Amino acid sequence: MNLYLYICVMKKIVIFCLSILFPFIIKARMKVVKRFNSKEMIMENKLHGTLTTPVQGGNFPIVILIAGSGPTDRNGNNNMGLSTNGYAKLADSLAMHGIAMFRYDKRGVAESLDSNMKETDVNFDSFINDAKAIIKELKAQQQFSKIIVAGHSEGSLIGMRCLADADAYISISGVAEGVDKTLKTQLKGKLGPLEPLVYKQLDSLKNGKTVTCAAPSLMSLFRPSVQPFMISWMQYNPSAEIKKIKKPILIVQGTKDLQVATINGQNLKKANPKAKLVLVKNMNHCLVTIDGGNDENYLSYNEPNRELTPLLVKSIVQFCSSLK
Repeated sequence: MNLYLYICVMKKIVIFCLSILFPFIIKARMKVVKRFNSKEMIMENKLHGTLTTPVQGGNFPIVILIAGSGPTDRNGNNNMGLSTNGYAKLADSLAMHGIAMFRYDKRGVAESLDSNMKETDVNFDSFINDAKAIIKELKAQQQFSKIIVAGHSEGSLIGMRCLADADAYISISGVAEGVDKTLKTQLKGKLGPLEPLVYKQLDSLKNGKTVTCAAPSLMSLFRPSVQPFMISWMQYNPSAEIKKIKKPILIVQGTKDLQVATINGQNLKKANPKAKLVLVKNMNHCLVTIDGGNDENYLSYNEPNRELTPLLVKSIVQFCSSLK
């Protein structure tokens, strides 16, 4: 057989073999790719969410995630310059470790937006009651071995108030002091001559009294329609709330968080010494690793393709797995 004829025969053999094996190769590849299930849900309180579960059957623990401040949606994004997909990536990562996660759009956000709702209709207690209802509904399904409530940023405080139907609690980038003090810390040195007046107005809100906005640039903080929410939020002190918790607690805090300083995680731990504290080196508020300085940190708020900091996922997985 000459060389040309030999090559032609071999090509036909290879093509024939591949035609037989191709469906099995595709099927095997699909099995590798599909590592979790995901479905959209509308809860009894009309809030929209996503349930992500491991592919394997049986009962598994579920983490119910409460989003951070502002119009942040179930994926960790908002229309104010935040695009991280952090919550979605966390859900996928946990599911691949045998842990389900439910995340939802808060009242007035994304698919949970009600066109008839006014901003004055929602206060901090509304978010607490919504979270309680969702936790109770998921527990009633009796398909999860453990219910773990996790809150990121503002959601950390909301979660502390929602543990009646839960087995454990996780605080991620949560503050340790009241929001009035947190705002003063974040605004210090950035207001120029307005600083004393703004501090005084924050004190007025803390005491339940509405104020007149000091400057157009501060309308996002002091607009009349948001003041009832701010007043209700300021009635809670995270350190006092976490002290009351008798269930297992995990506190996760990044060392490069520009919004919530490391001391907050340490102070939450101090308030409840039985809690486990994990300080994640170089993790920022978006839950990603920052190797450089503030420029990289700020850019990460709009870089949805960044991977989550591995130690964040590892810490949550270990904590959930340790629950009896």
